[in-house]
Amino acid sequence: MSRTLRHDLPIHVILGILAILTFYPFVFMVITSFKTSPQFIHNFWGVTWPPTVANYRDAWHRISIYLANSTLVSGASVVGVLAISSISAFVFARFDFPGRELLFFAILSLLMIPGVLTLVPAFLLIKSFGLLNTYWALILPYISGGQIFAIFILRSFIASLPEELFESARLDGASTLRLFTSIVLPLSKPILVTIAIMNILSTWNDYVWPLVTIPDGRRWTISVGIVSFSSQYGGLENWGPMFAGFVIASIPLIILFLFTMRYFIAGLTSGAIKA
Repeated sequence: MSRTLRHDLPIHVILGILAILTFYPFVFMVITSFKTSPQFIHNFWGVTWPPTVANYRDAWHRISIYLANSTLVSGASVVGVLAISSISAFVFARFDFPGRELLFFAILSLLMIPGVLTLVPAFLLIKSFGLLNTYWALILPYISGGQIFAIFILRSFIASLPEELFESARLDGASTLRLFTSIVLPLSKPILVTIAIMNILSTWNDYVWPLVTIPDGRRWTISVGIVSFSSQYGGLENWGPMFAGFVIASIPLIILFLFTMRYFIAGLTSGAIKA
């Protein structure tokens, strides 16, 4: 046992150092968010006393509208992605129709196209619809862009479900809609949560598309708004409010992951086993 501990000690030390290097930037951000300008200048790395809560009040006053915009856009987008992709994946997995495989692989081929190549065509399409400077300019492209990966993951999982479940339900008189709502959706809950988390992360952190399509600052999402906020508070005398804004912008994602971590890990495990 002692030999095993001595053998694993270097690995544990290296992993501990990597964990500290990974988490310390966030710890430093939280510590700095409670500092006044003199505290920040005289004690750059350490914890200072008393903490300054006013930084959070100033930051919240500036970025609360951006948080509301991101919540609206990400929430509407993830609902659209889950609703459409789950139905599409169910059709691809459980229905046999001409050209099914060809259509499915055509959808998968879109994964090979870099998003930057579709930036200009997507912008022109949104402009032709008259949706620039509206929330729909973000929500609709996010819904369409999130379908490909979601359909791929859900189709593989639904296709792996035992056919006996569907046959027994059909013998009891279940309709296709009942099969979808009573069998597919409950069993796919971990996968759906995983897709939802990944979709929210991508839309919440997206910067280029909101910057291009939303010129009105009142409709900016948090990714664009926090950059504007940090440019206003970029001096040494304003780093407290700036870091407080960064902390506030991170809290929703942290809370989301904490409450859905169990389903997220289960979804990743299911995808690894069922694929």
